[in-house]
Amino acid sequence: MKLSARNQLRGKIVEVKKGATTTHVRIDIGGQTVTAAITNESADELKLAVGQTAYAIIKASSVMIGVD
Repeated sequence: MKLSARNQLRGKIVEVKKGATTTHVRIDIGGQTVTAAITNESADELKLAVGQTAYAIIKASSVMIGVD
C-alpha cells in the first residue's frame, strides 16, 4: 500500500462497533487510542476485526495547538 499521506500510525484494532450507517474503529497505537468513523460498507470491505493490524492514516490541511 502506497499513500501520499505521511501521518500513518500502525497499531492493533481493539474495537469495531457497527452502528446504523457508521462503524467506529478503535486502534491502539502504542498505548494511545485513535478512533475513526467509517462507513459500514468500508468496514465490511476491509473485513475489520479485533486483533488485526491496521493503520490510522491522517491527512489534514491544518493542525491546531492549544495551551492553557
